[in-house]
Amino acid sequence: MSNFTFLAAEFPAVHEAALEAERQAAVSPTAAAFFAGKTVEVAVKWAFRADPGLKLPYQDNIAALLHEPSFRRAAGEAVFAKARYINTLRNRAVHEERKISAGDALGAVKELFHVCFWFARTYAKAKPADSLAFDPSVLSRRDEALKKAFVHIKAQQAELEARDGELTRLLLDRQNLDEELKRLRAEVATARKAAEARPDRHDYNEAETRDRFIDLLLREAGWPLDRPEDTEFRVEGMPNNEGTGFVDYVLWGADGKPVGLVEAKRTRKDARAGQQQAKLYADLLQARYGQRPVIFYSNGYEHWIWDDSRYPPRQIGGFYKRDELELLIQRRTSRRPLASEAVNRRIVERPYQQRAIRAIAGHFDEDGERKALLVMATGAGKTRTVIALVDLLMRAGWIKRVLFLADRIALVNQAAGAFKMHLPDSAPVNLVTDRSGEGRVFISTYPTMMGLIDGKQEGKARFGPGHFISSSSTRRIARFTSATGQSSSISIPSSLASPQHQRTRSTATPIPCSILRTVCRRMPIRWRRRWLKGTSCRLKPSLSR
Repeated sequence: MSNFTFLAAEFPAVHEAALEAERQAAVSPTAAAFFAGKTVEVAVKWAFRADPGLKLPYQDNIAALLHEPSFRRAAGEAVFAKARYINTLRNRAVHEERKISAGDALGAVKELFHVCFWFARTYAKAKPADSLAFDPSVLSRRDEALKKAFVHIKAQQAELEARDGELTRLLLDRQNLDEELKRLRAEVATARKAAEARPDRHDYNEAETRDRFIDLLLREAGWPLDRPEDTEFRVEGMPNNEGTGFVDYVLWGADGKPVGLVEAKRTRKDARAGQQQAKLYADLLQARYGQRPVIFYSNGYEHWIWDDSRYPPRQIGGFYKRDELELLIQRRTSRRPLASEAVNRRIVERPYQQRAIRAIAGHFDEDGERKALLVMATGAGKTRTVIALVDLLMRAGWIKRVLFLADRIALVNQAAGAFKMHLPDSAPVNLVTDRSGEGRVFISTYPTMMGLIDGKQEGKARFGPGHFISSSSTRRIARFTSATGQSSSISIPSSLASPQHQRTRSTATPIPCSILRTVCRRMPIRWRRRWLKGTSCRLKPSLSR
């Protein structure tokens, strides 16, 4: 008897992969993680092929398919979170060759059951009963099951990846949409409509999914969560009838004081619903230990950080490491006002460069801003201006590491040379040519950084959300941040002189008008007019003079 019997009649390919994941759960956790991911991939690609309501994304690999908005809407956030967790665990097992624990393998098969239930409920003609539940006793060790070699698993993964693109070619070639496929799509559309008309009362166990995903991200950030005080930590003084509360996760520093806390909310709820409760927990921990922890709150797929002594909450892609949180807390008292530090005139000699740096420093220092946009024409010394700004922030104790992003390799090489010449103590690293280098300034193209952002060292994320405190970019920083889910503490996009036909496009997040006015007025008149020409900027009449 199997937990996935309900798939056998109508979805044999999905059933076969799910059955193998179930068989391997107690024998080979790595194999179970792989086959769970394979099941999700086979099911999702079937859905995109057969469901006319799903729109094919720019690529048809599993990551792009899962994040396609039409699929997320159809699956719902609970199922999407489960599928994403399974795919993440599969990548850890195959691409990073990490050892998967038996607990993680069991969790993957449990989550796979709920994903497959949604799949069958949505697309099968004979829909499973909502009361269907997962039976863990089926996963007991079986003597006849043989442990598959890891090289065999990788070969199957390579075969799956080699088939990426087949779905796109099939769906774009209308001649291949024969009568059989058209009939299948009509049947699927009818089945999906019937499923949507009936309330889904199946228990997807969202709390377990949330905790499993949060645990995975915390372990990647170096938090082992192996002590009783790490989870469900009791605090006294809560404004409720019992006067007590339990902090979901407490992140402890090397000195035994809390450096962070995580408040977990239900998957279907907005993560921000836990903001006030997390603040109350932080108040009580501060009163008890004399140190205010950094606040995180999450619902498993959306994560927010709130250092409420300095900045408002912001969304991030994961959790900070211990040394990053300790440094964040140390900076509350150690960083100096930027106005107290001089701009290095050996790096920037032109007065307008120095005025631009002071304008940005003023907005960071006095207004508590975290983002700035610096627009400069070709030949105006953009790179040296950013280097001087980085130097100022480092000397004042505001930042430790910097990520400098560029569009092309030639610009990366140019920036690396400039940093080595003008700020050699920052130990600049060109990630295009040296992907394992260590330093304080990392320079990269967007594609290279996208490939490194999920990299792991000994099971821990190398470039986590707190690794880069300042991000300097030539263009598209907002798009990169959105695509990777990473967010630095201070973002300083330094825009190139864009082609005229691109000047009306948004290349960064909206910038407050006060910053924009200051930067524009610092520009020489001929550059200001050149930049504003052909745009629909509301500041044009007052700034073009």
